[in-house]
Amino acid sequence: MELAKIENLLEKYFEAETSLKEEAILKDFFEQEDVPAHLAEHKEMFNFFSASSMESSERKIELKKPVNLNLRWLSIAAMLIFFIGVYSVYQENEREEEEARLAYMETQKALELISQSLNKGTGAIAQLDKFNKGTEAMAQLRTFESAKNKVFNQ
Repeated sequence: MELAKIENLLEKYFEAETSLKEEAILKDFFEQEDVPAHLAEHKEMFNFFSASSMESSERKIELKKPVNLNLRWLSIAAMLIFFIGVYSVYQENEREEEEARLAYMETQKALELISQSLNKGTGAIAQLDKFNKGTEAMAQLRTFESAKNKVFNQ
């Protein structure tokens, strides 16, 4: 019965499903001198784990001291980063304002060209006014002509 239990625990162990208590049972079982032949191959592994857990090192490990950041320098760096950010936002606004100014000037030039073209058209309309005056003068001549024909009975 105990051998079947050990074999079940070994299956669980290799499936990584054992608890620490069950692993201790396996460790104790494989520390015995007489282990069944079909389980002997696992004895070396458990004995290795037992032996390696007893090892210790004489080597000293030096821990690095935490870096002491001076709060003053940290605050100066933060202020510099803040001012650089503010300056870059200011520059961006200035650039956008300059682009808007240039766009306004270009629009103003375009509107001035349109105005000049329209003024040339109004010059032609002014010539039409002279034409209208001429037609009015001709109309007066016709009335004069008709009056003359009545007087001379023609």
